[in-house]
Amino acid sequence: MKNLYDIIIVGGGPGGIASAVEASIFGLEKILFIEKGENHSQTIRQYYKDAKRVDKDWQGQSVDMEGNIEFFDGTKESTLEYFELLLDNENIDTVFNCEVDRVVKENDLFTVTTPQGSFTAKNVIVSIGRMGKPNKPSYKIPPSLKQVVNFNPYECRGREKILVVGGGDSAVEYACQLSCDNNVTLSYRRESFNRINDINLEMVERYDQEERLRVRYGIDIDSIENEKGKVKVNYNNGFYTIYDRVIYALGGTTPVDFFRKSNMVLDEHDLPVINEKFETSVKGLYIAGDIVYKSGGSIAMAINHAYHILQDITGEKGGLA
Repeated sequence: MKNLYDIIIVGGGPGGIASAVEASIFGLEKILFIEKGENHSQTIRQYYKDAKRVDKDWQGQSVDMEGNIEFFDGTKESTLEYFELLLDNENIDTVFNCEVDRVVKENDLFTVTTPQGSFTAKNVIVSIGRMGKPNKPSYKIPPSLKQVVNFNPYECRGREKILVVGGGDSAVEYACQLSCDNNVTLSYRRESFNRINDINLEMVERYDQEERLRVRYGIDIDSIENEKGKVKVNYNNGFYTIYDRVIYALGGTTPVDFFRKSNMVLDEHDLPVINEKFETSVKGLYIAGDIVYKSGGSIAMAINHAYHILQDITGEKGGLA
């Protein structure tokens, strides 16, 4: 079968890149790397500010690199350059601007369906993130405010009055980061944080107590309006506040429809059920990267996922490097 691949990797982030490179190191000869964007690492390119630090130990969580790929502290630019060098491998076929619709197994082979046609493989690794499709509020965002209503912090100019909306790790990190040179309020509709890690919980409570930012608990937003180029935020208690900028950090949209069309069994969080080697309920279909976790993972973790998956696929302990 001329177009039969040993493995197809869906998703061009760190987990996908590491999966393709590890596949080559472990001796797989026909490798296909598919990314829906025009280049790899779209999340880093789109959401990371120029010169932003990229740390191996994200949020202080120490990760030992276990596979054949090193990862180290750097910047947005050095990280992208490193990933580009990793992909300069003649064994890896790449297809960009190609979104995968589904992955279906039949007679021990997978058919990966895309608008550019179908591809066939013995094994598939799905490493797609969530940040590409951020959740949006239920109320309308006036088009005239699109420059000052954002879904990441990288348009902020400094010396602004900013409202960050959300109760997850990203919301807390954005608010604390921006509080250095802005007047920041973090608004969460519940009475307390219940889905952030311990490091971020300690940090936001300390920043609040030190009055480096303000946290508003137990209040929701009914609507927003354009108030002479600024954002008028109408709260459900009848009051309003005017901000220079509003940033929504409401999480990302897990690609549930894709999982279901690919016949994966999902858990209560609509994430694929996996074993200790990151294999889904469909034998030979694996997941890597932040979709492994309810609250997301790190670049270093995603790279380690790739190593363990290739160990499982090939039965080798360390690859051929």
